[in-house]
Amino acid sequence: MLFRKHELFELVSFSFFMRLILIPLAVASLLLGCNGQKTKEAKPSAQEVNDSIAKLDEVLMDSVQYQTFNYFWEGAEPISGLARERFHSDNIYPNHDKDIITTGGSGFGLMAILVGVERKFITREQALERYERIVGYLEKADRFHGAWPHWLLPSGKVTPFSKKDNGGDLVETAFLIQGLLTVKEYFKDGNEQEQALAQRIQKLWEEVEWDWYTKGGEDVLYWHWSPEYQWEMNFPVGGYNEALIMYVLAAASPTHPIKKSVYEKGWALDGEIAKDTVYYGLETELNHYEHDNAPVGPLFWAHYSYLGLDPKGLTDQYGDYWKLNTNHALIHYKYAVDNPKGFEGYGEDCWGLTSSYSMKGYAGHRPEADLGVISPTAALSSMPYTPKESKQFLRYMYTQQDSLIGQFGPYDAFSLESDWYLPRYLAIDQGPIPVMIENYRSGLLWKLFMQNGDIQNGLKKLGFESPYIKNDD
Repeated sequence: MLFRKHELFELVSFSFFMRLILIPLAVASLLLGCNGQKTKEAKPSAQEVNDSIAKLDEVLMDSVQYQTFNYFWEGAEPISGLARERFHSDNIYPNHDKDIITTGGSGFGLMAILVGVERKFITREQALERYERIVGYLEKADRFHGAWPHWLLPSGKVTPFSKKDNGGDLVETAFLIQGLLTVKEYFKDGNEQEQALAQRIQKLWEEVEWDWYTKGGEDVLYWHWSPEYQWEMNFPVGGYNEALIMYVLAAASPTHPIKKSVYEKGWALDGEIAKDTVYYGLETELNHYEHDNAPVGPLFWAHYSYLGLDPKGLTDQYGDYWKLNTNHALIHYKYAVDNPKGFEGYGEDCWGLTSSYSMKGYAGHRPEADLGVISPTAALSSMPYTPKESKQFLRYMYTQQDSLIGQFGPYDAFSLESDWYLPRYLAIDQGPIPVMIENYRSGLLWKLFMQNGDIQNGLKKLGFESPYIKNDD
């Protein structure tokens, strides 16, 4: 049965009553016998304790998925239907207007809306209506050799992300296309209206000129190009970072594909990417920094490219991507438990560093660059890799730190050490939460994206192996 409007309101409010209602009930069920008496004989078994915790975890995952989905539903920019770059509950926007649209974050939001359909937060028909508005907007919005800019205005015109970043952004476009292709797979075999949407998405996908962004045929993809500044941003994208999906999509394009050598030389740096290290007793699997000795990057690197790209069983000549992401998340967890800087709160229940707001503005948090700021998306979006540790963090947030939770879920970041938080959200941090939790629970987005024929062809072209890839023999 679908949630009605009043039921959705109740669900939004649900987490805020959690500590008052559900937690005491759960604890009571563990302390009381079946006859309601506190007796030694009535002590719950280990299985009963585990069952109670598992039920609580299901309720909490439902709640956080609904709240974060809602950032992209009720919190969306109303004209385009796409995601706002940021939403500040305090209504203070010191740098940018609240209606600036993020293309990459919108790609995450497209997938979050599918979670909303499958979890019955909204109907399939409601989602279809929203997707039609979104695609109509994207068809008319500014594009640069098929690539959208990082930021758009509700009018569809580009607004600069920085002075010279006023053209195509291929990384953000990749995140958007990842979401669009997942939506296409969801609707492609539906009714006539749904099939028409899928066809329009295919056209947008085919219009992205991935090969243009090799800057005249170099063996690397460039992040930016602008009619005004041409290639002056000069950002060739080498691995490892969040942009693997860009190279996969560029190879998979049925109309503007790149050569395999662009992946091998540009992304993989002629094999240098495979020179990993060991940190906290775990192999990093790939070299996280081309120009830095830091062992691991922020945790969003384990999320953005893998909202659709399933790392389970995904390997190529350079590494095992499930091992890469699992170890990346576990290293962050072990670092918080070790807590070498002695920050307040860090431990088994409170962990996870990624790029987010901080006391010093937006910052890239990681073990080698730690300000004492925890970003909830880091642990929550790592649910497929570290379910036990991520659920510990989920319980901690909703039972002990619920003042750090608002209408769209946990706020972007907080520091117990500095007694700091702001009631603010970023699309790129909220988006991975419902998507990756759903991939943990059902594999929904992974299954949809990985079944796409173009994607499978691109992965094969680059030499990847995956359970989804069909062997020709």
